Amino acid sequence: MDDTARRIARYGEGVSRSLSSTSLRIMTWNIHKGVGGVDRRYDLSRTIAVLEAVAPDVVLLQEVAQGIPNLRRDDQVSILAENFNGYSAFHPEHQFRHGGYGNLILSRWPMDSLSHLDLTIGYRKTRGLLQAHIRAQVDGHQHTLVVHNLHLGLAGSERSKQLQRFIECDPFKRVQRRTALVIGGDLNDVWGSLGPKHLLPIGFRRAGPLSKTFPAAVPLRPLDGLFYRGELEEVQTYIPRFPLARVASDHLPIVSEFTFGTQ
Repeated sequence: MDDTARRIARYGEGVSRSLSSTSLRIMTWNIHKGVGGVDRRYDLSRTIAVLEAVAPDVVLLQEVAQGIPNLRRDDQVSILAENFNGYSAFHPEHQFRHGGYGNLILSRWPMDSLSHLDLTIGYRKTRGLLQAHIRAQVDGHQHTLVVHNLHLGLAGSERSKQLQRFIECDPFKRVQRRTALVIGGDLNDVWGSLGPKHLLPIGFRRAGPLSKTFPAAVPLRPLDGLFYRGELEEVQTYIPRFPLARVASDHLPIVSEFTFGTQ
């Protein structure tokens, strides 16, 4: 794990936004490398416009690309980080001969204690999880928020092994149970069963109801999810369904509002 953690990159840390609000808005979204789910057209400006419309404090993005030829060789990590104008951390998961893609965390507040967990099972597609500790300024107080951005596999047995590996890993076990903690990402949770089987038994709650997020134009499967535990209290969770959110990717985002309470 230490070797892969060295590949974690930080972007845009020269800008600090000392903003404080009464709630915390977290968004998770598989952006499909900026390629539309219906028109199959690459246009990262649509991704950026959706992020600007939602205005989250913390963003968990999957399938963020760097240097892929048919995506103009864009460094999407740098572009998205610059437009977000906060702090960011990225870890590449899939490396090709030219370019690749991975998981990106954006935050309006500083991040530290970054770590990466390899979730690859056998010879299946490379998968991973990125963890970050965020010093969130909410309601006039600084709170520790631990976020996990992950993209799970396509097979049911693979996803179960990946979540079990996460539950048993040191970076997760070191987090105190009362600490505000979020898990979000593309879980490929076809039947919506991963939460009840693996996360709810260890104290997590699903943010919002089980919601269909794929395909974005006409959602049929609840592939994506956001779970939380600790001192977080859910205010609301919703799926942005405005026109641009339905065409910018093949997944819809999930957005949750939280306050910090006691646990």
